[in-house]
Amino acid sequence: MRDSFGRTITYLRLSVTDRCNLRCVYCMAEDAMFHPRAEVLSLEELERLAGAFIRLGVRKLRLTGGEPLVRRGIMSLIERLSVHLRDGRLDELTMTTNGTRLAGYARDLAVAGVRRVNVSLDSLDPGAFRGITRFGSLARVQEGIAAAKAAGLAVKINTVVLKGVNEAEIDRLISWCGEQDCDLTLIEVMPLGEMAHAGRGGYLPLGEVRRRLERRWTLEPSPLSTGGPARFARVAETGRMVGFITPRSHGFCAGCNRVRVTCSGSMHLCLGREDTADLRTPLRASEGDQALEAAILQAVSHKPKGHEFVIDRYERPPISRHMNVTGG
Repeated sequence: MRDSFGRTITYLRLSVTDRCNLRCVYCMAEDAMFHPRAEVLSLEELERLAGAFIRLGVRKLRLTGGEPLVRRGIMSLIERLSVHLRDGRLDELTMTTNGTRLAGYARDLAVAGVRRVNVSLDSLDPGAFRGITRFGSLARVQEGIAAAKAAGLAVKINTVVLKGVNEAEIDRLISWCGEQDCDLTLIEVMPLGEMAHAGRGGYLPLGEVRRRLERRWTLEPSPLSTGGPARFARVAETGRMVGFITPRSHGFCAGCNRVRVTCSGSMHLCLGREDTADLRTPLRASEGDQALEAAILQAVSHKPKGHEFVIDRYERPPISRHMNVTGG
């Protein structure tokens, strides 16, 4: 799959649910509304959809949500998708999770062929963690991380940096990740959902964060790439990587290799645009995948050149949907 700007699409982020057992302030509304069950793709439909993308050239598949581990029967889907790992058509099958259910799934994920997971963790302070997630348990997430490591999974921590909330914790997170043998990726808060209507909200440019970190840590340039938008540096003092995802301060659209599909079958060509394509209709119209694959290729040909995130505090940013609707 190649878009009109010459970018090859090899990475699919597939949401299996818009539901979550947390309500992180930058991701969901506290009183979130969810898709009616009839609109949500079945596990069999999700498998067909992923298979079509893989036939068209996707080499990396990440399952997202919401929280993917709250989807009933999720392991049966993962086990069926892992066939593509064994036959060599897929390089990586991975997941982004909030970690709250990871303790119960880690061993099964490893057996199925998952080799690493990303865990969202925005604070190491139990009170601040509850504030960001609205009612989450830090201890439960840490238990999940420990179980994942015990099962042999590599764990990368994802932290959304929120100005005035957790920005003072980044040094502590780097130290903790070093102790836990985890890499860390810092992410600028994106103007989506409720965050889109709060001006600059909790936005803090990661260039500023990096300058602060360099006063304490030795950040060595690294060519590491995980197939996503993060730019990495090696922390000499810990031996672990710290990544920076900067959709607002330093765009990476020119090298974008990914698309997202929601649990209801909407294909988002860019996280920061409203452009979508309906894949549920062709998916359900026939038992064959010819129409589905044609719809995917047609959509990819219209992938935009870049996002439309707006930072100006006096303008209303254009993206009103919450992150859990799109898929992380």
